[in-house]
Amino acid sequence: MQEYTFDTVIVGTGCAGYNCADWLYTLGRRDLAIVTRGRLSGASRNTGSDKQTYYKLSLASGMPDSVRKMARDLCAGGGVNAGVALAEAAGSTRSFMKLVNLGVPFPCNEYGEFVGYQTDHDHSGRATSAGPYTSKYMTEALERAVLEKGIPILEGLTAFHLFTLHGRVTGLACIDEAGESEAAGLVIFHCNQLVIATGGEAAAYWDSVYPESQIGALGMLVRAGVRLVNLNHWQYGLASTKFRWNVSGSYQQALPRYVSVGADGFEHEFLTEAFPNPAEMLGRIFLKGYQWPFDAQKAEGSSKIDLLVQQECAKGRRVFLDFRRNPSGMGSGFGLIPEEAKKYLEHSGALLLTPYQRLQKLNPAAIGLYREHGIDLSNEMLEIAVCAQHQNGGADVDVNWQTSVTGLYAVGEAAGTFGAYRPGGTALNSAQVGSLRAAEHIARTGRRHPPAPIAADELERLQHDLRGYQCAQGLSHALIRQKFQQAMSRHAANRRCLPQIRMLRREIGEVLRNIPHMLASDGTFASLIETIDILTAQEAVLFAMETAGEAMGSYGGALYLDASGNVLPENPAHSQDRLITQDHICRLQKPLPIPEADIWFETVWAQYRKEHPQSSHSELR
Repeated sequence: MQEYTFDTVIVGTGCAGYNCADWLYTLGRRDLAIVTRGRLSGASRNTGSDKQTYYKLSLASGMPDSVRKMARDLCAGGGVNAGVALAEAAGSTRSFMKLVNLGVPFPCNEYGEFVGYQTDHDHSGRATSAGPYTSKYMTEALERAVLEKGIPILEGLTAFHLFTLHGRVTGLACIDEAGESEAAGLVIFHCNQLVIATGGEAAAYWDSVYPESQIGALGMLVRAGVRLVNLNHWQYGLASTKFRWNVSGSYQQALPRYVSVGADGFEHEFLTEAFPNPAEMLGRIFLKGYQWPFDAQKAEGSSKIDLLVQQECAKGRRVFLDFRRNPSGMGSGFGLIPEEAKKYLEHSGALLLTPYQRLQKLNPAAIGLYREHGIDLSNEMLEIAVCAQHQNGGADVDVNWQTSVTGLYAVGEAAGTFGAYRPGGTALNSAQVGSLRAAEHIARTGRRHPPAPIAADELERLQHDLRGYQCAQGLSHALIRQKFQQAMSRHAANRRCLPQIRMLRREIGEVLRNIPHMLASDGTFASLIETIDILTAQEAVLFAMETAGEAMGSYGGALYLDASGNVLPENPAHSQDRLITQDHICRLQKPLPIPEADIWFETVWAQYRKEHPQSSHSELR
């Protein structure tokens, strides 16, 4: 067993984890380290879309905006902590400009205005983008800043257990992936503060656009009794499967042909059966670009396409986007496409003959991205499915991104700062603002003396459990993992059958209660620990979904079905609530209004000097 001691430990090397480390160092907290399974892993570095969006306060002339207005829009989808939304809006410009100053290529005009566009669930044109690789550029820029400061990064470590004492975090247990046994692989970190920046629960589903290199750490938070929120809320959307990537935005606005292919190889343009009117079908495809995530309220609108894709997949057919040929209804040109789509393509100079040509004009980088991964959209069709794309729930955090455990912070997608709906690109803003807020709070209030010792009996229990896992004699944990991931995609994604969810939760619970007898430690010991963590997270998510379906009905990113397959209607009395999960209890919580923050300068200045004495004028002279 190896042991390390640091003032602050950060888990994760995405744009949230790196940003927190960089800010901590800048704010004078130098005794820190970053822990990661793999520095090149994770969603920040490995996912994106046609034009990956960063959502920020408007920074261009003619676009009136305010912090409170942005906070209202962040809360509009329901289920959001309004204080957190206000902090995200207030920290938006500061966080965005840091990225600009680090070299992330966000576009501006000749006068330096960072112009924007509208994204989904946005009405203010706050969105911007550096192209398909926005979050990758952010991660690389922040990584350079961290490496320049010499902040240590410890790789190959799977975090799986939190140590706490009297409601305060005291340490972290990891498994070294190189270790063949629990004795060789156990690594303990003693710390005063711990920041979880591991992203969403990426391995919960089989049909997923998350990179295969990402797992998540929700199960670890569940076992530690951390208060969680909105585990029922996820985003699902169309994505390619050979290379995992979102097919939103211009991939849809180019108006590709949707086809399914059976075992006989016959191509079937299946949307024509559901939309006998070609103009209606073309309009739905175009809107899918703006309204890309599945939305229960649009099940008969653009989200009907997601349901039809799933229907084809359930028949055992493979579904593709074909950019080589036009969809039905465009044989005679653009006469049948909706006026909105026609104006968009005309203004973009993209009224061209084929979807490929239109996409090439709208967004050539979207074509180049697939070419980099061995897929030529001019010569082959793109296989797609409806995939889990973003977890809107996670750890419940306060306005400093601190969880219910003192000294434990969750930033990025690990924090449940989103409700049912969110403007596209808010995840990147939240990751940057949240990690800044956590770093500032640690720098201002965090302990500096040696960490409290880890309780000996807790460490002994952990080692006892690990020895039992090492001797597990059940079924292959990899097969068990796959079984439940596939079941989650079938029954607990954007179409959720309540009886199946209850049954699935019971099955997973039975495995977790009998780990040594039901799971075999094949492969590496670290991968077994990951499977246990995934199952723990799935059980908690299913519990939240069961509660939400019964109380809220169909809302947000999911339709709920009864035993007969009937869609449960939305219950307006509860659909806006936050769903709290903690210690095997789920409860609804009414969201509070946006706080009435004091903005009288002299009052704020006096309070600021009190909380930041090192910034007073007398000390700066």
